[in-house]
Amino acid sequence: MTPTRLRTLFLIAVAVAAVSWLLLRTVYGSLPSFPWTMVPALVIAAGGEAITGRGLRARILGRPGTKPVPPLQVARMVALAKASSLAAAVIAGVAAGFAAAAAGSLPARAAGHDVLTSGSTFGAAVVLAVAALYLEYCCRVPEDPDAARYVPPPPPPADPFH
Repeated sequence: MTPTRLRTLFLIAVAVAAVSWLLLRTVYGSLPSFPWTMVPALVIAAGGEAITGRGLRARILGRPGTKPVPPLQVARMVALAKASSLAAAVIAGVAAGFAAAAAGSLPARAAGHDVLTSGSTFGAAVVLAVAALYLEYCCRVPEDPDAARYVPPPPPPADPFH
């Protein structure tokens, strides 16, 4: 499995934004408001992935006080990171398309709210994508496992005067 590329995520987001804008510009007036509940859900998922990545990286590098991580668990985390980054790109694209469609209808009563909510959702999706890429990075095994192992700092030299 190859690492996720930013270019791939960007292209997915742009393509989904274009398609959603094309669909939404004709039916925007008949849709309910864009839900704000996606924002906290995406931010919580991003926080969970970032924290998981930090702990996983420490375990992979063999830092003191950590247990070795089973390879299957690392593979599962890579799959989660890849799926999360792709889902975040799709969500960001839909939110951008919704914002563009709502911005074109700004005289409408709820359009301002929809632009703000979809913009916030877009930002939260970007945060999730960054956290997923970080988790994916944390799952990488060092090229030379011995070189990447944690080495504690040397003890201070003994004071010859005591």
